Order: sequence, then structure tokens, then C-alpha cells
Amino acid sequence: MRVLGIETSCDETGVAVFDTERGLLAQALHSQVDLHAVYGGVVPEIASRDHLKRLLPLIRQVLAEAGAGRPDAVAYTAGPGLVGALMVGSGLANGLALAWQVPAIAVHHMEGHLLAPMLEDEPPEFPFLALLVSGGHTMLVAVEAIGDYRVLGTTLDDAAGEAFDKTAKLLGLPYPGGPALAQLAAGGRADAFTFPRPMLNRPGLDFSFSGLKTAVMLAVRELEVAGDIDQQRANIAASFQAAVVDTLVGKTLRAAKTEGYSRVIIAGGVGANTLLREQLAERFQGRVYYPRLEFCTDNGAMIAVAGACRLADAATPDIIEARARWRLDSLQPPGALT
Repeated sequence: MRVLGIETSCDETGVAVFDTERGLLAQALHSQVDLHAVYGGVVPEIASRDHLKRLLPLIRQVLAEAGAGRPDAVAYTAGPGLVGALMVGSGLANGLALAWQVPAIAVHHMEGHLLAPMLEDEPPEFPFLALLVSGGHTMLVAVEAIGDYRVLGTTLDDAAGEAFDKTAKLLGLPYPGGPALAQLAAGGRADAFTFPRPMLNRPGLDFSFSGLKTAVMLAVRELEVAGDIDQQRANIAASFQAAVVDTLVGKTLRAAKTEGYSRVIIAGGVGANTLLREQLAERFQGRVYYPRLEFCTDNGAMIAVAGACRLADAATPDIIEARARWRLDSLQPPGALT
């Protein structure tokens, strides 16, 4: 069966076609980075309007590239995310499903990230531990099967991606800050500054990056007063990145040992960070899985494959579903609610 996947949760318009027998047939992505860069962050109204502009042409393009006419189902991101942006994707997905007389599947955005490694030639087998790190989420999830999720730890304040973006802004880097900061860090020394590893030495698996962000801010202010900030920007970036990676890897190793997992996946935008991948691969004794870099950030392929995994939940299109908040561990296995 062919599933059309639509992703519009934030500032990227993603569309893909996934075939349950042949795999990913086609995918396309439009990024709104240039639109939001001037504001230093995502403007919800601008994001929604651009989704309206881009979505139908991308759907036509992807269907043509896949050699598909009418798909067998339409999967769309129903949340969490920006409500206006979600409504654009949800409205069009349900409208197309109604016109094509095919079912629609509401997909949880973070389940899409969690299942993105299933697009690879060697997907992970269940069960596994998932480290989900994106702009708005940082969590460790025990995954026994699709829909059988137990959140072991989550962020108490800023997510790792937010911490990257805010620190990048402190250093005068352009939006989006995460990739720019990682690039700057490549030329710095990770031991130049001693930044805290938040909650790493405390029991539990929750995360907190606000204190680390404050420590960086104070260091930047001191350097600005001393007139040394330009000489130390790369060192601050490298020291900050090392603190975040140490925290993420340390908590992941603790969770894997405590819960007895020999397989770990990393997914989400921050999952593309080279240092994070290297450190976890080096320190974890089991197998580590990643989606390819193009599927770490928001994309339609992860929504299409998640929809294919949830064909048992396909329903007649009759409601525009858009949830700003939606707990991942509230999901049920496919078909459990039918």
C-alpha cells in the first residue's frame, strides 16, 4: 500500500510517498529558514502561510516522482506543533483523503522521528531505547513495540535544540543556530571553559539545560566586558557543545543500563550532531541506529512511514485534527482503539 505523508508541524513543509512493499518512493522538503532568519526564530503566522503556498505543488511533485496517482492512505502530522501550521496540513490531508475516498491517518510528530530509522536498509528491531532530541523535545523513551512507549525522562525546561539555538544567538550566530554553533565549535577547544553537565550526577533520567544556558551567558558577558569575546567564541561553542553531548550521552547510557537495552536509536534534529553520534557510538557497548541526516530534521518521509505502521488506525476523514500538545506515551498500539 502507498501512503502519502504530510509534515507541517513547524517551519518545514515535507511530503513523501512510502510503499509498504517497495519502501520510500519519493520525498521533497521545503525549508522556511530564509523567511524566519530575519526574525531570529519561527513566526507562526508566516509559517502557516508558507505551508499553504508550498504544500500542493510539493504533493503534485512527489506523486509524479513516485509514479503514483491516488495513494491508498494519507498520513499527516496532527501534533504536537504550531496549531496554525498543523491545521494547514491536517485540512489539506483530510480534504484530499475525502476527494480520493481513501482513509486519513493522524500521526504524532515525535512518533515520526522515533520511527525514522525504519527508513534505513537495516532498521532496528524492537525493543530499543530512543533518544529523541529536537528543537522542542528532549526525551528518553523505552520502546517495546509501535505504540508501546514509556517515557523514562524528559526535559524540565529548554530542550537541547532550544539550548543550541539560544546559545548560538548569544554568540551572534545566524538562525538556525544549532548547525552554525556546531560548525563554529569545530574550530574551538572543548576544555577551554568548564560548563555544568546539568543533572548528570543526580538520580533519574530527566534533562535540564537552562542552567547551562545561563552559565554560557555569564561567560559571554564577562568576555564582552574584557574585550575577549571574538577570540573565544569558538572555544565557548565547543565547550557548550561538549557539555550538552556529555549530558545526553551520560543519561542515555544510564537508561540503557538500567532498563537493559542493547539497541539505541537517536532521532530528531540534534541527532544529526556529529559529536553526539561519535560519542554515543564510542561509549555504548550495544548497537546504535540513526536515520540518515536528511531524515533527522522534520520531513514527510518519517510521517509516511509512521502512517504505514499505523494503517490499522486509518479512519474516514471527517475532522481537522491539530494538537499543540500531545503526550507520546498516550499513544496506543496500532488498531487498539478500533
